[in-house]
Amino acid sequence: MIYREMLEQDYSAAYKLWEKTEGMGLSSADSEEEITRYLQRNVGLSQICEDEDGTIAGTALCGHDGRRGYIYHVAVSTSYRGMGVGRALVNRCLNKLREERIAKCHLMVIGDNEGGRGFWSGLGWQFRDGIALYSQDT
Repeated sequence: MIYREMLEQDYSAAYKLWEKTEGMGLSSADSEEEITRYLQRNVGLSQICEDEDGTIAGTALCGHDGRRGYIYHVAVSTSYRGMGVGRALVNRCLNKLREERIAKCHLMVIGDNEGGRGFWSGLGWQFRDGIALYSQDT
């Protein structure tokens, strides 16, 4: 397995993986233009895992606002689950955030995504009860 920075040219293959990932919420914010802008704003933070033939096995979008880190779209192809790919991608993201002197990271999981919730709890992430998320299109 090869781990590396996610690049703009990875978008199509990454999006196909996201579409197949149960519990993944996709929206207009996941367009190629939006993801390209995100990668350009957060150079080197988002990660990809691919096998020797270049097939994307997993993704993790990562960025920060200068104060807190954020991880999105951690997805691992069903063929590669149980091999530590998700854990490795998350660890790489956290290491990149530490290099940027970001000490805390947040992520969001859709409420009924039991697989996602189990994954993050299994990695030792704390569920933050009592926080309400509000959103609005600008």
